[in-house]
Amino acid sequence: MTASSPAGTAPAFTLSDFDFDLPPERIAQHPSAERSASRLLDGRSLPPADRIFRALPGLLQAGDLLVFNDTRVVKARLFGEKPSGGRLELLIERVLTGNEVVAHMKVSKKPPVGARIHLAGGLAAGGFDATLLARWPDTSGPLFRFALQGPADESAWELMERCGHLPLPPYIARNQASGNDPDAAEDAERYQTVFARAPGAVAAPTAALHFDEAVLADLARRGIERASVTLHVGAGTFQPVKTENLAEHQMHSEWYEVPLATLAALERCRQRGGRVVAVGTTTVRTLESWARSGLATGDTNIFITPGFAFQVVDLLVTNFHLPKSTLMMLVSAFAGYDRVMALYRHAIAQEYRFFSYGDAMLLERAAPTARL
Repeated sequence: MTASSPAGTAPAFTLSDFDFDLPPERIAQHPSAERSASRLLDGRSLPPADRIFRALPGLLQAGDLLVFNDTRVVKARLFGEKPSGGRLELLIERVLTGNEVVAHMKVSKKPPVGARIHLAGGLAAGGFDATLLARWPDTSGPLFRFALQGPADESAWELMERCGHLPLPPYIARNQASGNDPDAAEDAERYQTVFARAPGAVAAPTAALHFDEAVLADLARRGIERASVTLHVGAGTFQPVKTENLAEHQMHSEWYEVPLATLAALERCRQRGGRVVAVGTTTVRTLESWARSGLATGDTNIFITPGFAFQVVDLLVTNFHLPKSTLMMLVSAFAGYDRVMALYRHAIAQEYRFFSYGDAMLLERAAPTARL
């Protein structure tokens, strides 16, 4: 941490504080053979306990409430060509209307407004076209707004489902552009939670990938309640933090909803003295956004760093995250910076699997100023 800070206060965290060395072989390229057979690091105390994920229900208590993110990953990655023939890639971030979308565009030279690009071969080859309407959300925005035109009266959702690819994280190596990916069937099943319901995410809520029907049944038998929220995970979840001063980082925005049934479940949990267990950082961001704003639905760009005062979440189930990522900052804010860094050192030494298809850990909320 930086040494310059007012007298009597803790030094401010900087980006470098959240860096660590991760051997490349620790990055999981495929899911475990069974969802609940992945490993679980119980980090509620030190030294931590090494367990298997299916043991999670036995680590909780009757009356606890698990809250999941029920978003569904859509086939938002599309490959195509400009009118000139140059290749491009779109990652659809949000559907605005039936056929208007907002997308990231990866291309050597951006086409002008009004250009018509051809995706999945274009209309002539059974794909579809897209007309570039403007930048989004304004003339200097980082995203682009397109109107999609398919061969029939198909919505954007239908066109993505028919022609798109699952937008796997950049650290998972797949040859999607060729259309010849031998792992496509595995990813279609395993890069989706068993309770995925609301389409709109471009990345999975990965902590929830470990849950299967057997674990869910075990939770129910033990008197542990379940509820869900929706946060459509955007591509910004992989956006690197580039500023050493964390206050200068511009957090991406994502749409969320906390249903009335979940609000009621949260109230019941508090009344009976249970604990709120968030499954994944996206669930944390949703619940804490609601607690801060009072809004059960909307867009959030909440940025959770050490010192954040959590109002809702007591326990967290989460995967192991990228160095210098906003997710590392969130879990460090939740469980304490020193504890989290110690847990990561343990996980690397014990050869845990990292990132989206990797293993999980269970964390308990620490006081905002807690340090070991």
